[in-house]
Amino acid sequence: MTIAAGIDVGTGVVKAAIFEVSDGDSKWLSRSQLRIRQRDPMQLAGEAYDSCLEDAGLSRDDVDYVATTGEGESIPFHTGHFYSMTTHARGAIYLDPDARAALDIGALHGRAIRIDDRGKVMTYKMTSQCASGSGQFLENIARYLGIAQDEIGPLSRAADDPEKVSGICAVLAETDVINMVSRGITAPNILKGIHLSMASRLARLLKSVGAGGGGVAMMTGGLALDDGLLGAMAEELAHQKIDVSIRNHEDSIYAGAIGAALWGAFRYDKLAQLDALPIAS
Repeated sequence: MTIAAGIDVGTGVVKAAIFEVSDGDSKWLSRSQLRIRQRDPMQLAGEAYDSCLEDAGLSRDDVDYVATTGEGESIPFHTGHFYSMTTHARGAIYLDPDARAALDIGALHGRAIRIDDRGKVMTYKMTSQCASGSGQFLENIARYLGIAQDEIGPLSRAADDPEKVSGICAVLAETDVINMVSRGITAPNILKGIHLSMASRLARLLKSVGAGGGGVAMMTGGLALDDGLLGAMAEELAHQKIDVSIRNHEDSIYAGAIGAALWGAFRYDKLAQLDALPIAS
């Protein structure tokens, strides 16, 4: 039996998860997430990890492997680090075994990852440097409109005449929104327009990695539970004739931490097997 922890340090949220892995079976013991909000991510990583340990009834000495991902490589107590595309791929297939692609939508970027049935990364592609397809951009617009984060999805779903914003860059897109407000465009129609603009770019990413073969694409990352974006993605995939089903999961935000923990357990077991081999004389 192996106890492994995964800690995913993102731009906006720190996520932690602890798993017990035995003979190929994985049991999720605990999870925790903390929004960064201008606080020290390394300190929050420790707090999230300790919260997981307390919830699981464990001490730090009980954990065999602490795997980090995202921006977590500098966490002082980590055992090993994994690239985030690798961990999101593994986390996506843990959450939905039918997944053959992961669509990681974070605070600063979107990334499409094509995976095989083991969660191995086959290929991937990211959005450009511009932030207009990111969670931070959407959060800025919501703040400008005076809307709470948990209101974005339901309001977008209520739109009756959405108007797309510029997909070129965040500055032009924000200017579009200001103009829309001055023209009396409703918040639901503005938000749905933003979602459709983001979905258009993300759908093209999925197509570019070859994810249109009739499989499932699992949304992961900070925007994965935005139902407005999920609906817009379904519309855009149909509009662009990309044959893939888009899904999310209530634990999608933990995909990176899940993948880190599971890959950490796998690496620990492989190293233990090597240590057990007889030394050549």
